Amino acid sequence: MLSKEIQLEVNKGAMLPLMEEFYTIQGEGFHTGTAAYFIRIGGCDVGCHWCDVKESWNAELHPPTSIDLIVKNASTYADTVVVTGGEPLSWDMTLLTQQLKDKNLKVHIETSGAYPLSGSWDWICLSPKKNKLPTQTVYDNAHELKVIIHNKHDFIFAEEQAELVNNNAILFLQPEWSKKEEMTPLIVDYVMNNPKWRVSLQTHKYLNIP
Repeated sequence: MLSKEIQLEVNKGAMLPLMEEFYTIQGEGFHTGTAAYFIRIGGCDVGCHWCDVKESWNAELHPPTSIDLIVKNASTYADTVVVTGGEPLSWDMTLLTQQLKDKNLKVHIETSGAYPLSGSWDWICLSPKKNKLPTQTVYDNAHELKVIIHNKHDFIFAEEQAELVNNNAILFLQPEWSKKEEMTPLIVDYVMNNPKWRVSLQTHKYLNIP
């Protein structure tokens, strides 16, 4: 159990359950191939069965960490920070993003959109999940829609989500890693027949980097 003082700090976003932080090359979506400092925040109740970081789900496993320390670490590495999870919008992102921007960092988020948007973002990557659909605030502000393709039915879901996201969002289809051999050829064909979409791959896994 957290003390009342720490819980208050977590509630207002001055402390966050930090799972890990690392400097690497962005592996997916629009910014593939670019250097970025990743901040992975614990806590997620979306529950994707193919999630590759299930250890992030339980926020209680990850110690509340001062955002002052998080920002200090991030600012020593890169000019771009990616906040991911877990589901970072489970928490109030306002103070974290303010402090990152005060350091003149570009601030990105990877989110399922399952919670209302908080914080100030230079890039919002929305990766919606069927079992907990995005909130309207995230549909309205997403720069990128990245739909994971695990089976053929996910193409239908992708089109449904494309209708809901704002018209400026860039559309990506990405094979779920364990199904990549089966799904990648289908995605290639789909994108060639529906060129509003782009292909996204988890290139960091091919490169064997975080």
